[in-house]
Amino acid sequence: MQGKGIIQFLIGIITLACVYSLSFTFVARSVEKDAAAYAKGDMQKERAYLDSVADLTAFNLGFAKYTYQEAKEREIALGLDLKGGMNVTMEISLQELIRNLAGDPKDTNFDEALKNAEIRTKESQADFVTLFGEEFKKLSPNVSFASFFATKDNVATINAQSSDEEVLSFLRSEANSAIDRSFNILRTRIDKFGVSAPNIQKQQGTNRILIELPGVTDEQRVRNLLQGSAKLEFWETYDNLEIFSLLENINTTLAGALKNQKTTTDNPVADTTAASADQGQLAALTGGNTDSLSTENAAATQDAQNNPFFTVVQPSVGLNEAGQTSLRPGPIIGYVAQKDTALVNSYLQNPSVKAIIPANVKLAWSVKVISKEDKRLELYALKPSTSDGQAALGGSVIADARADFDQQGNPQVFMMMNTEGARDWRRITAAASADPNNKKAIAIVLDDVVYSAPTVQDEIPSGNSSISGNFQIQDTQDLANVLKAGRLPAPAKIVEEAIIGPTLGQAAIDAGINSSVIGLIVVLVFMVCYYNKAGIVANIAVLFNVFFIMGILASLGAVLTLPGIAGIVLTMGTAVDANVLIYERIREELRLGKSIRQALADGYKHAMPSILDSQITTFLVGLILFIFGSGPIAGFATTLMIGIISSLFTSIFISRIIFEWMLEKDWKISVSYPWSSHTFLGANYKFYKNRKISYTISAIAIAISLVFIFTKGFNLGVDFQGGRTYVADFENSVNLEEVRDYLNTSFGQETEVKTYGGNDKLRITTSYLVEETSGTADDEVLAKLNEGLNQVQNNAHEIVSSQKVGPTIANDIKISAIYSMVFAIIGIGIYVLIRFRKWQYSLASAAALLHDAIILLGIFSIFDGILPFSLDMDQNFIAAILTVLGYSINDTVVVFDRMREYLNIPSNRKKNHGEIINEAINSTLSRTIITSLTVIFVIGVLFVFGGEVIRSFSFAILIGLIIGTYSSIFTAAPIVGDLTKDEEDEVKVVTEKAKVIKA
Repeated sequence: MQGKGIIQFLIGIITLACVYSLSFTFVARSVEKDAAAYAKGDMQKERAYLDSVADLTAFNLGFAKYTYQEAKEREIALGLDLKGGMNVTMEISLQELIRNLAGDPKDTNFDEALKNAEIRTKESQADFVTLFGEEFKKLSPNVSFASFFATKDNVATINAQSSDEEVLSFLRSEANSAIDRSFNILRTRIDKFGVSAPNIQKQQGTNRILIELPGVTDEQRVRNLLQGSAKLEFWETYDNLEIFSLLENINTTLAGALKNQKTTTDNPVADTTAASADQGQLAALTGGNTDSLSTENAAATQDAQNNPFFTVVQPSVGLNEAGQTSLRPGPIIGYVAQKDTALVNSYLQNPSVKAIIPANVKLAWSVKVISKEDKRLELYALKPSTSDGQAALGGSVIADARADFDQQGNPQVFMMMNTEGARDWRRITAAASADPNNKKAIAIVLDDVVYSAPTVQDEIPSGNSSISGNFQIQDTQDLANVLKAGRLPAPAKIVEEAIIGPTLGQAAIDAGINSSVIGLIVVLVFMVCYYNKAGIVANIAVLFNVFFIMGILASLGAVLTLPGIAGIVLTMGTAVDANVLIYERIREELRLGKSIRQALADGYKHAMPSILDSQITTFLVGLILFIFGSGPIAGFATTLMIGIISSLFTSIFISRIIFEWMLEKDWKISVSYPWSSHTFLGANYKFYKNRKISYTISAIAIAISLVFIFTKGFNLGVDFQGGRTYVADFENSVNLEEVRDYLNTSFGQETEVKTYGGNDKLRITTSYLVEETSGTADDEVLAKLNEGLNQVQNNAHEIVSSQKVGPTIANDIKISAIYSMVFAIIGIGIYVLIRFRKWQYSLASAAALLHDAIILLGIFSIFDGILPFSLDMDQNFIAAILTVLGYSINDTVVVFDRMREYLNIPSNRKKNHGEIINEAINSTLSRTIITSLTVIFVIGVLFVFGGEVIRSFSFAILIGLIIGTYSSIFTAAPIVGDLTKDEEDEVKVVTEKAKVIKA
């Protein structure tokens, strides 16, 4: 084996990298286990414990140290379906944005165009601005857009002479800007919410933002937080020198208040008044028993009791000209570690402290930590400018803001105000810069958080201001977006949401773990039972494969979801595919009388083309799923692609290294048992000769499927038709028809009610108020739901999860699903054409894929409502059907490869294509059946033990694999033969004509 040393080195490096990546998960879980043991069910104490150790070293590798917080950021995160929580898709209302940019014109055609554009977004993939432009021109073809948008607020970009295309370009730019600043605002709000490992991302090409909040239980608070209007304000500030005496008073008052409390151990606030993070951890570990602490730590604890406020709030100090420590002038009055901000907030809410803080002082935090290394937030003291405690200026006066550069090339922000704002801005800046020895700062505050507090150098008379500082380019872009958030707000509304209760999440975890373990055992046992010692080698490769997959997922920061676990289970089944190809070729070489060493070398060599072709086609399907899928589907695709790459590496290299080692040790290598060595040996089934029978069977199956598809149709899932789905858990079993009648009466329309894993758990789907996505509509639907369910006598219920999908989202998902199916078939067809260089192979593979897809769709239509589990047409089904297509072409390509190999043998040139095709199918029959059985075993385990959440998903793959195996043997290869036969007949005709002419 060439390059064995390099491969061994590479295996060692990858193994170490995976151990390194996975170790953070174990470290983080270990700390959390200690926290849970300390808190004994008290979530507030558990959170306090974790806060106290957040910045402590939890993982020391010698060459690098990592805190618990850093380990937490690197662990494998669990998705909502495993951990519970809330998934929300926010849509920025571009309709309101355009209306505001035009100054809310009272024009009937303008309003009608906006409404029509909103309707068309449910069916069109064009952007909203384009649709609005088209609709407006239909109604007012002779009216220019500039007549609406050439306002004083837009004067910097649009004037009365601007063309329609220039205005539309401006609107698109503003729409993108609105999405960007909404994204920043939402990200900041989520950070303030305190969710562990949140995920927020823009959906490129749309006006939507996806938000995942693991562990959230207060859904209404989240809705209110995310859908609230952004509030931008400009506040005057106090200087640090003015406010320090107040901080001293707070510290003294707080110390007295805490000492007067009856006990500190029962007080969750006092529990966390440690002198430092280290002290907090020690106090937590000893259960508050300070007798075991060192004298130094005891002194620190005493200091914390005497100075509780200054223990966590570091005053803003520096060295003066004499080199002495003194208060630093400026708007920053203190620094607090990010983990201690909740504690400081609780101190400030103490009744004794609140009583001494003047009404004209408002304390506020900075928006982010000082730096990645310095995880402290700045504390500011804001000065109300009105008698009712309001800011000096509201954000609505901002006309425009943009990131810019000063004359020295340093990043800055250029801000422009309207006439009203410029007048007030002149007054405010004049007052702030009046004292040349004590210039004041103006704080830019969004949603009560300080984004920047620049010091005013001079009076600004025009309203055009430059904000400079120690900025990076990204800082100025973010600040410009913040400033623009106060102007022309684009309301954000929730158009899709899914709430997974933690109970359901734990059930999903258990189901995923059970199916993974059982699936792994099934694969390992089967391989040893069939391939003897070679099966043990394959099992070692499979174990390495699973280990590498988890390590890579951890290193990529991927989120593990239930479909992701399904992808891992599926990969375990297909991981042996390459080994099966190799072993079957080794057995063929051994039958030719070759030595085991030579058979191994030739087996790996001859199996390589089939391995690469089959895995690349499956990888293409995973790539298409990743591009067009979202959320769990993208997670499944990620796992699938990683699994394919890992499987190739482990099957080709690790198993070969083990075999080489066994040869060096002169160990006997067996690739079969006596009973399994002759499986399908000498098979000579007349597949090609009897192709008309298989064509007839396929034609009948396709015809029946099409009849049901076009007559009965499908039960569309909520993500394809829009609506709301709830999972209700009852104490006892319920009568399905009775519950359906109650809900039909409550909603006033037909409601879909199905069992969900048992008669005590129901899955309820309703289209009631499907067009309404507001929070009020959510409350009304939930009220109607509970009204119906409460009629079930003596059987309490709990809503453990819910999902909401707006009609626009549903349409986009359907279109993406169609695109993914079409591109998958086209992409595979193109690859087969390039690889085999004959259109017959490409056309046959596409026909076989269509065959599989239509029959699988037909089965879902036929058996929906008959089988005791859901057969909804949703995103999971699309992932399943594309996976089936990937594995179907996997089998087909193996047969094609053997056909190509046989065609290149000189002795076969006298044979017709039918004979060669039959030989190719029969020679690969063992591999096809063994691989399919292995995967079917694993998917069968997933179907039985994987849980209700993915039962229809695993059912689709299970049935699809059977159909795909059938089409690979009975459909794809015979079609190639028929197409090639026509080509052969034409060649024969030309040859005969040539002979006649020559004669």
